[in-house]
Amino acid sequence: MSTPSFAIGIAGGTGAGKTTVARTVAETVGEAVTRIPIDNYYQDLSHLAFEERQAVNYDHPSAFEWELLREQLETLLSGRPIEMPQYDFEVHNRTDECVTVEPSDILVLEGILALHDEEIRELLDLRVYVMTDADVRILRRIERDVIERGRDLEGVIDQYLETVKPMHERFVAPTKKQADVIIPEGANRMAIDLLIDKVQAELPDGSNRLDPVDRKLSFNDRTVD
Repeated sequence: MSTPSFAIGIAGGTGAGKTTVARTVAETVGEAVTRIPIDNYYQDLSHLAFEERQAVNYDHPSAFEWELLREQLETLLSGRPIEMPQYDFEVHNRTDECVTVEPSDILVLEGILALHDEEIRELLDLRVYVMTDADVRILRRIERDVIERGRDLEGVIDQYLETVKPMHERFVAPTKKQADVIIPEGANRMAIDLLIDKVQAELPDGSNRLDPVDRKLSFNDRTVD
C-alpha cells in the first residue's frame, strides 16, 4: 500500500471543464492517480422528501459535508483506504452504497468548491482553478443536466439564474485567488500537458509516463465537463 505523495485540488465554475482536466490527468498518468469528486460529499438528505431535496441550494457550501471530506482525505493521505459515498443526481441524494477507495501516489480532488475550505486547502500540494467564459459554461451545464441527468430545460435555466450564477460569484470565483495554477478555457491542452508533466514528476519511480505523441492521442475526441 502506497501513501499519496501529492494532492491536487481542481476547482472552477459549473461547466468550466474541471472534470475533463481531472479525467485527462487520471487517464494519462494511470493507476497512480485517484480521483475524489467533491459532489460525492453532498449532505445526506434522506430525511427530506424529494420535493424538498429539489429545493436545496446545491451550489452553496452548506450543501457539502466538509467534515467527512476532510476526514477521508486525511485518511487517504495517511495511506489507509476509505469508503467513499456515492451520489445520485436524479434523486438529489446519496445512494445506499459506498465505494472502497485505496490510497495512491496522486490524489485529485475536483469540484466547484474544491478550494473553498481552508483546512482542505492546507492538505493540497497544488491548487488548480479552471477558468472558462460564463456563456460557454451555461451551455455546457444545460447540455449535461438535460441529456445526462434527465432534467427539464426550463428548470435548469431557472436553477442557473436563481442559485448557480449568484453562488458562483459569491463562493466559487473568489477561490481563484487561492490557486497556484489557472487553466484558461477549460480543456486547454498546453496547460493540461504542463499539469500532467508536474504530476508525473511527483511519481516516486517515474512510472506510468506517456511520451508527447501518446499524450496527444489520449486527449483527442475528449468532451468537456
